[in-house]
Amino acid sequence: MTELGKIEKPPVEDFRKGKKLYFVPLLFSSDKAPEEYKKKVSVYWQQVSEQLSKLEGQIGSIRRIYHESIVQLGEDGLKMLENLSPGSYQVVKNKCESGAVLEAFEDKELLEETIDWERCIFSGLTSQKVAKQVSESYFETSKKRAEFLSKQITETLKEDEVGLLFIQEEHKLQFAGDIEVFSIFPPALDEIHRWLREPPKKDDKSPVADKEASKADDKSPEKDEESPQKDKEEKSN
Repeated sequence: MTELGKIEKPPVEDFRKGKKLYFVPLLFSSDKAPEEYKKKVSVYWQQVSEQLSKLEGQIGSIRRIYHESIVQLGEDGLKMLENLSPGSYQVVKNKCESGAVLEAFEDKELLEETIDWERCIFSGLTSQKVAKQVSESYFETSKKRAEFLSKQITETLKEDEVGLLFIQEEHKLQFAGDIEVFSIFPPALDEIHRWLREPPKKDDKSPVADKEASKADDKSPEKDEESPQKDKEEKSN
């Protein structure tokens, strides 16, 4: 994985050719999340916005936006997103006002199947046979969903266009070889990771499990593996 800040930067014209995709790890929060976490998430989205603006100035303006769990196009999709993820909503709204289009990214049926299978997994099944069947169904549906999402990007992102992808860090998307991916990993993301790993204090009424509520009440099911191929990180110093 190459870090843009640690290499000699090629001419801007070289970056502007071909398909580009800015990848932003999707973080959720909720009213039930600890205040400290909510503050960190707020800083995270502010840093994401700053780094995206910097990338757009260097490489190109965003034309298409792909957001996990969004099944509708344009204004209808924005209305869904406002309730789903206020943090990313504000970023997406600003980019749409500048001319970007929010795509209908998800297949509704595949998304709902994935969510339901995941809920079954975490419901505490008694039978090992049933648990195995549920697990296999979940992973099969997740695979189909990842393939669908990858295809959506491949088919809608045009030559020399820049796309913006919001999806959880651990995912199974495989990007086409003609798409160059730039990852947005602000400093606040590392801080959030460290905070989530910390054991709760004895007087802390919000256990680590509550921190995971930041993943927001099953709003987004994907908790998979693999990072984007041909990844380039954009980190602020």
